[in-house]
Amino acid sequence: MLFNSINFAIFLPIVFVLYWFVTSKKLKLQNFLLLTSSYFFYASWNYKFLFLLLFSTLLDYFTGIQIHTSRNKKARMFWLLLSILINLGLLMFFKYYNFFAVSFSELFTSLGLKVDPWTLKIILPIGISFYTFHGLSYVIDIYKRKIKPTKDLLQYSVFVSFFPLLVAGPIERATHLLPQIKKIRIFDYAKAVDGLRQILWGLFKKIVVADGVASYVNLIFDNFSSYSGSTLVLGAVLFAFQIYCDFSGYSDIAIGVARLFGIDLLRNFAFPYFSRDIAEFWRRWHISLTSWFKDYLYIPLGGSRGKTLSIVRNTFIVFIVSGFWHGANWTFIAWGALNALMFLPLFIFKRNRKNLDIVAQNRFFPSFREILNIGITFCLVSFGWIFFRSENIGSAFHYVSNIFSPTLFTLPEIFPINSILFILALLVIEWFGRDQQYAISNFGSKLPRLVRWIFYYGLLFAIFYFGGEKQPFIYFQF
Repeated sequence: MLFNSINFAIFLPIVFVLYWFVTSKKLKLQNFLLLTSSYFFYASWNYKFLFLLLFSTLLDYFTGIQIHTSRNKKARMFWLLLSILINLGLLMFFKYYNFFAVSFSELFTSLGLKVDPWTLKIILPIGISFYTFHGLSYVIDIYKRKIKPTKDLLQYSVFVSFFPLLVAGPIERATHLLPQIKKIRIFDYAKAVDGLRQILWGLFKKIVVADGVASYVNLIFDNFSSYSGSTLVLGAVLFAFQIYCDFSGYSDIAIGVARLFGIDLLRNFAFPYFSRDIAEFWRRWHISLTSWFKDYLYIPLGGSRGKTLSIVRNTFIVFIVSGFWHGANWTFIAWGALNALMFLPLFIFKRNRKNLDIVAQNRFFPSFREILNIGITFCLVSFGWIFFRSENIGSAFHYVSNIFSPTLFTLPEIFPINSILFILALLVIEWFGRDQQYAISNFGSKLPRLVRWIFYYGLLFAIFYFGGEKQPFIYFQF
């Protein structure tokens, strides 16, 4: 069930009405409704994988209790490792088995040994990367004694499977979400209106911008050898906005939907294309995943402590693992390594934490230097997206090599004027709202009601009239 589908447009109001008008006075009923709704939401994709979600939930629920109640360190470590190994084992099997089978076969073939890979027709369970990380953070935090396990299985199950974040995040922490699940929610009209506003903005980004450019991106990347260098540059730029608006649009809808039920989710994007360097970009892009890897991988490896060589190693491990998390393809590993290479100079010269505030803070216009830095950062990020989007490493390198040809200085053969105008409109609106949680967060309080409603109806008109052909959310495959 997609957020941008008729089915979800029917599903959401039904759950909303039942939640606030039938179960609002009893916490267990509220949580039971959220759980059953979440399982129904997940089963609408493929009910056969509900057992996997349920197994993962029960595994971490019981191991969390065992970690907390065990009296000696070895027993606590045993239950922690059991949870980690089983969770990662399931993730590796469903997501990476065929990748490793084919990769090892190709390696032996290159050495002159013929090996036939034994591959399986494995369907990737939707959302497995996200709910696996929810559970892992829970048991690790219990082991570190940051939290105590909940003994209420219903509450924990809602934490793992809450439907707005179930299939593509944000990746929540038990320290943030569980306390909200443990207390009864009271309807807040202002919060609900704000949630609807963020949902509207997310739908605009997904349906109008991301889906609007999808066909052009597919055309260019699938036939890159037939197009000029300038068209390939345009294709990379269009994909940069496609993936941003697709994923941040999903996050906006998820956060807005959760707010309708009185629950606040973690922010996942903070206007990353206004970043002035790669380090700032990664503080603003997929924030919940970046912070997860920082807390549960980078810092345990030693983080920024120790010698420069150790720090470089830790940085590469985190970026490469982050790339591999996105999918079973060498392109994602290359994308992660490329971002590590772009990040390291900032770290070595101690400039990785230079830009911590918003760009042009308390100013309307950015300085020339800020514009230049934003432009350079966007070019570097877009270059990396070529590897992310390409089918394989060979295609990525061919795509890049075809850019740097005499045709780079010709006019693009494809120029989707409507999509480009909507991208420009998006950038203008986000620039005005760059100091908010999302672009139109405070829009309702700054302008007259008539202007607000004209703007909202304008977004609705664009969604229904200019929306592209419906596409699945890109991060559903991760």
